[in-house]
Amino acid sequence: MNQEVTKLISKHFFIKLVTSPDVDQFKCIVGLGCTAQAINDGHKVDVFFAAAAVQLLHTEYISDLDNTIDATPNMCQGFLETIINGANGIHCSTASQAFFGVSQDSSEALIEGINLNWSGPAGVIALASAAEVTLTY
Repeated sequence: MNQEVTKLISKHFFIKLVTSPDVDQFKCIVGLGCTAQAINDGHKVDVFFAAAAVQLLHTEYISDLDNTIDATPNMCQGFLETIINGANGIHCSTASQAFFGVSQDSSEALIEGINLNWSGPAGVIALASAAEVTLTY
């Protein structure tokens, strides 16, 4: 699709990932994949990681997830690279990260190079109300 057509049909997506990858790995992977696809298709994408889905932002967790699924090697890491490089904003729940021992001051567990907007319910509401399309995984 050419860039002019893409701009005409481009939408503002808000994608929220909240599912625990320990409960439903495939739903989380689909969420990452759809987020990456929306970016690749030229849409403006804000993504919010909350609840147990914040683990998808942890280097060790995403590496282990890639090793446990029967898919293209490093598929999840590839999705995250697309998100890091192309999302309008990557947001995460401050309280959810804290539950897993991660904070803005102790972010060593997070994927290198990720620039997070730390937030909570107010951020979710603001992002959802500004978006044209919302998806939740």
